[in-house]
Amino acid sequence: MAEGSRHVVALSADAADLPVLARIHAAAFSADQQWNAQALRTVLGMPGTWLGVVMTVVDGAQVPAGFLMARHVVDEAEILTLAVDPAFRRRGMARALLAWLRHVASGHGATRLFLEVGTHNAAAIALYQGAGFFTVGQRRRYYPDGSDALVMACDIAPSTA
Repeated sequence: MAEGSRHVVALSADAADLPVLARIHAAAFSADQQWNAQALRTVLGMPGTWLGVVMTVVDGAQVPAGFLMARHVVDEAEILTLAVDPAFRRRGMARALLAWLRHVASGHGATRLFLEVGTHNAAAIALYQGAGFFTVGQRRRYYPDGSDALVMACDIAPSTA
């Protein structure tokens, strides 16, 4: 097993992490969908926004491999973006971030997660379906290039603790 897949932990992050997370976002998305550090900072400043980062070990040091931003409103949490550095894909990073979000969201009383994903992004759709998400709708011409997005949701149990 490769070093970057043995030790994976997802945890909360903060504004100090945004410059490196912006570089991950730039590597993970096409130019028309990238968020720079200022865009991430603006979103993080919105009420109810959570930021999680997944860390892994490379050459004996912990490095960020991906991150997730979500926003909580009433009993739902919306995944605003989820980015994994292409060098660390298919190693459980996104699954770790989704597990982190389930824990955080359920602890805040959320009963449903939802997101939009490009209809052309088969890998992400498969990831979300494998994590229990199902399609609830479609947004036509959602992205700047005119492509459509699926709206997907996943029901979660709120924490009783």
